[in-house]
Amino acid sequence: MTEVVVVGGYDALAEAYEWLISDAKLAPVEFASSFDDVLGVLPSNAHVLNCSCGTGQLAVGLAGRGMRVVETDASEAMVRRTAELSEKCRASVRTVRANWHELPDHFDDDTFDMVFCVDNSLHHAEGARGRVAALEAMSRLLRRGGRLVLTSRTWELVRPRGTRLDIGDRLVRRNGRNAVVVYRWDIAPNWADEHRTEIVIAQLDAAGSVLARSELLSS
Repeated sequence: MTEVVVVGGYDALAEAYEWLISDAKLAPVEFASSFDDVLGVLPSNAHVLNCSCGTGQLAVGLAGRGMRVVETDASEAMVRRTAELSEKCRASVRTVRANWHELPDHFDDDTFDMVFCVDNSLHHAEGARGRVAALEAMSRLLRRGGRLVLTSRTWELVRPRGTRLDIGDRLVRRNGRNAVVVYRWDIAPNWADEHRTEIVIAQLDAAGSVLARSELLSS
């Protein structure tokens, strides 16, 4: 039997997001360690914001270092999962559901020592104006001398391969269950046009059933 769940805005993928996180970053402490080069400039009690937090591995990892951590995400399901991970790890993380443009409604200017927006989050902002607005909203929350940390997929490498279907060449095991991860890329002819990426996580169980969680995302 195959069950397919399709929801927009990462709400469906939130329930299976760990299959999209690499083995090296699945543990909160390891995820935080991947940013040691920038975290080294912060005091141990730094005030840090993690935008588009996903399921909270980075936020929880930072809190484990003694930092005061706030996480935000546009997806209510992602915020919930972060709160659950925080409770499980006994980490103190404040969770807030907010889009980038809503950040100034929740936080004062000059609040944070560092703001993170990592793992390809920013390209979901709507167009060039949306990305600039998101950057402005995040940067105004930084204290004088604070740092904005961004990571993103290298689209210069993605676009030449064109529209295609990428099927994972191995099973990914999480929580005692295997899954196959599939990406369907709809690459527009021009940079400024809408690009679409559908992500499918097909979870398998011992009885042969498949639960496929799928979302179509726009860039």
